[in-house]
Amino acid sequence: MPVFFVCAGLIGLLVVALTMHVGRLRGRKKIFLGDGGDPEMLAAIRAHANLVEFAPICLLVIYLAGGFYGFWIPAVLSAVLLVSRALHAGGMLGVIPMGRMLGAVGTTIILTVASILLVVASMGERQY
Repeated sequence: MPVFFVCAGLIGLLVVALTMHVGRLRGRKKIFLGDGGDPEMLAAIRAHANLVEFAPICLLVIYLAGGFYGFWIPAVLSAVLLVSRALHAGGMLGVIPMGRMLGAVGTTIILTVASILLVVASMGERQY
């Protein structure tokens, strides 16, 4: 699962980068609570929040499914998740055209696939 762990670490670093971006904007715009009605501040806050909302559950489900499916499935799912979250953040911040939509769709597909794989794999497990 080394690819999974690298991707999880890089997603963690993306959270740090977005946190720092929000902090810099707060200082520059002197908005110390909420978004102050500023669209750029709102976009930065939502880019960070959306990542924090979706990444943990996606990573958890991918990790759990990885116990059933070996190396390639969690590797591919985590790599696509990383790309999707980077696209989404870039799109939210206005850096990557269509990034928000592509990232949101990619994340939703990854969460759906990983969840289905986990449910299917657990159907064959015996409960004691």
